[in-house]
Amino acid sequence: MLSVGRGQKNYKDMTLSGLQESAFDAEVAGKKVALYVLTNKNGAEICITNYGGIVVSLMVPDANGEMRDVVLGHNSIAEYLNSPEPYLGALIGRYGNRIGKCRFNIDGKNYRVDSSNPDCALHGGKTGYNSVVWNARQVDASTLELTYLSPDGESGFPGNLFVKVEYRLTEKNAMSIAYEAYTDAPTTVNLTHHSFFNLNGDGCGEITNHIVTINAKYFTPMDDKSVPTGEILSVSGTPMDFRKPYEVGARIDDKYRQLVYGRGYDHNYVLTKRYPGEYALAARAYSPLSGIGMTVETTEPGVQLYTGNWLNGFEGKHGRKYTERTAICFETQHFPDSPNKPHFPSTLLRPGERYTQKCVYTFTAGE
Repeated sequence: MLSVGRGQKNYKDMTLSGLQESAFDAEVAGKKVALYVLTNKNGAEICITNYGGIVVSLMVPDANGEMRDVVLGHNSIAEYLNSPEPYLGALIGRYGNRIGKCRFNIDGKNYRVDSSNPDCALHGGKTGYNSVVWNARQVDASTLELTYLSPDGESGFPGNLFVKVEYRLTEKNAMSIAYEAYTDAPTTVNLTHHSFFNLNGDGCGEITNHIVTINAKYFTPMDDKSVPTGEILSVSGTPMDFRKPYEVGARIDDKYRQLVYGRGYDHNYVLTKRYPGEYALAARAYSPLSGIGMTVETTEPGVQLYTGNWLNGFEGKHGRKYTERTAICFETQHFPDSPNKPHFPSTLLRPGERYTQKCVYTFTAGE
C-alpha cells in the first residue's frame, strides 16, 4: 500500500541527478520511505531510497570533468513499486542469486523458499530485501546506515536475521557497501547489491563497448534453468575469459552454450584469492565513450557478471528507455546454490556467528 506526502522533511528542489526528493516521500506497508542524498567534497552524489536499499542515481565525473549518472533507475517510489525490473539498484537477500528447486537442508531439516519459479528461487524468493522498507539513519553527509530485521520464516528462510548495511561515498569517488548480519537460528545468508551500471551514462546506449577485466581463472557453469551444475570450470579458451581486458560485445553472441543459456553473460566467477575473505580486486570496467572507469573490490569469493540481457525496453529516469544490454552488473557474492553444493564456499550462518562482507565500487576518469 502506497501513500505519498511531503511530511516533515526539508527538501531541495532537485538533486544533482535531476530527481525530485518529494517523489520518494511516501509510506509503503505503513513504513516511511524517503530519498537520502550522499555527497563528497568532489561534487559526486549518490541518491538512495530506504525502499529496498535502492541506489537510484550515482553521479561521478567523466573524462571532461562533467558529472554523469552511471546507474539505471526510476523517478519515484511509485515507479519502483511497479517496475518490470524489481532488483534495479537494490540490496538483495536473504539469498542473492539462485537456490535450485527452491529448497535446501540445514542439519537434516528441509526448507523451501517461496518462489514463483519452480526451478529456482531468485534473490530471496517472493519477499526479498529489494522489496522491503529498511530503517534508515543518515550518519553524516556521506554515510547512510540501513537496518532490517528479517523475521523467521520470511520467504521460507529459518531464523530471525538482523541485517545492517552501510553505504558510504568516499572522497575517492567510491561507493563503499559494508554488510553485517546475525541470526538466532541456523540459516543461509548471501547478501549482495544489484546496481545496473552504464559507464557511458544512464540511457547512453549499450554497454557492449565497455572494456572489462575479471580477476578469475574459473567460473561456475549453469544449466538451462540458470542453476549451477556444480562444476567449476576454467575460463581458458572460452569467451568467459576476462583475465585480460576484453570489450564486452566482442564475444557475447558466440554460440557458446553458456552464453546461449544466459542470452549473454549472467555467470558467477570464482575470484582469485590468497585466502578466504581477502579484500581484493574482483573486476574492472571502462567506458571509452565517457572515460569513466570502475574498479570493484570485495571480500566475497565470487562476482556475478550480468549484461542486462533481460531488460525489455521499459522507461526509467527522465524518460530513458532501458533495452537489452544497456546495463552491466557486478554482484559480489557467495556462489549461487551453495546450500545444495557442499563443495562451494559455505553460506551457513549459526547463532553467535557474525556475517560480514565489504564491496567497494571506485570510479575514476580519463583512464
